Amino acid sequence: MKNTIQIIPLQNLALAFIPIVIVLLILWNWKLKYINSIHAVVRMLIQLFLIGYFLVFIFKEGNSIIILFVLVIMLLASSIIALRTIQIPKKSLYIKSFLAILISGGSILILITQGVLRLDPWYLPSYMIPLAGMIFANAMNSVSIAGERLHAEIKREIPYPEARNIALQASLIPITNSLFAVGLVSLPGMMTGQILSGVSPFIAARYQIMVMCMIYGSAGISSAIFLTMIKSHFEKKEGIIS
Repeated sequence: MKNTIQIIPLQNLALAFIPIVIVLLILWNWKLKYINSIHAVVRMLIQLFLIGYFLVFIFKEGNSIIILFVLVIMLLASSIIALRTIQIPKKSLYIKSFLAILISGGSILILITQGVLRLDPWYLPSYMIPLAGMIFANAMNSVSIAGERLHAEIKREIPYPEARNIALQASLIPITNSLFAVGLVSLPGMMTGQILSGVSPFIAARYQIMVMCMIYGSAGISSAIFLTMIKSHFEKKEGIIS
């Protein structure tokens, strides 16, 4: 296979925003908060264009210090964003969110890059940064769901052990659905990208198996760590964050 990735002209790329506009119109018509969605789309555009230029630079430089700096920024951002939808005082939770994602995501990133792939050099940017992004993003989403669900269950005066279990199961629903659907309903991003670039589907499948393992692990472990760390914040009687 010698296919090359097709370059998307900007005018063609604009057509991809039609579904987004439809969703925004639905939100507006139903009198829902559409401003937040517009903000998210604008941020997505700015961030992706900027990261495109930035990645060209760091791939060219290939400096381990720069890679570590990028990983730290990714960790900090993911730990803050993870608490965005949790309607509770967050100041004391940021460190716990950061540690949960760092411990789970960091250990899995080391396992994948140094054990499975055995990168040479160890910080190979074209692998390290995309894999770290997938791991941290899934850990972030899982922590967010777990924290929000735990808070909701505690407010219903559910005992912490039961609320924790419900929250952990809820945090794993998206990735568990992905495990069921992969290859049957959808071809995930990494596998699709590799196939489009001409990689054999058999090789792409191996990479995707690795990806599914790492994101499931990061989601579950980060949620479990976070839920354990914030146990002391919950007051048994009031069911709120102290």
